[in-house]
Amino acid sequence: MVTGRLRSVTPVNENHATLCSSPEWAAQIQTELLPALVSGVDLGEEMLELGPGPGAATEWLRHRVRCLTALELDQSAADRLSARYAGTNVRVVVGDASDMVFADWSYDSVGTFTMLHHVPTADLQNLVLAEIFRVLRPGGVLIGSDSLASSGLHHFHVADTYNPVEPSAFLTRLQTLGFCKITIGVDTDLTFIAHKPQPAPAGDHAAPDFDSVGRPREWTGHPE
Repeated sequence: MVTGRLRSVTPVNENHATLCSSPEWAAQIQTELLPALVSGVDLGEEMLELGPGPGAATEWLRHRVRCLTALELDQSAADRLSARYAGTNVRVVVGDASDMVFADWSYDSVGTFTMLHHVPTADLQNLVLAEIFRVLRPGGVLIGSDSLASSGLHHFHVADTYNPVEPSAFLTRLQTLGFCKITIGVDTDLTFIAHKPQPAPAGDHAAPDFDSVGRPREWTGHPE
């Protein structure tokens, strides 16, 4: 985490601490959200989960990839998760999702679930999304969900950060960062699937060029 900068995710209030550690919340994540969201999605072998908290999604995801890295900002939450998954295929790392320590092209997939609304500003949310794009391998996929804005959730977040993502603008935000093949769902929650472009084979002059992290550059074209 970079000192002297606003934390990308703020601590949750007691309401959240109680809800997110409950068996009911884990059951909802593991039986309702994730099976539908991941259906037809290739997570690859190495996955990164952002903001796992008590690990409701972690438990489900770790059985579907070879290696799962969980990036958690809160030290105490990370310590509990590390103890819980010691000796498994889960690696817990303490860090800031807007300034990740991982190298470019490190993961086949990234997941974040009901975390983005805890990022206090849209600029920091965009930094998190840009970092996700950077650490994804070409052809990799981002899957995620977040709560939709409501007066009930606003009151639930008393003394807590509540910055819900606006669904109508989220597609453009992801496209601006370079994501493609984007699917956004709006029901009881916001869900999203977005891919990092796969560079075309060498010699395909109809395809765009890509920068060092896989973001398309403007293509000027060449004559045959």
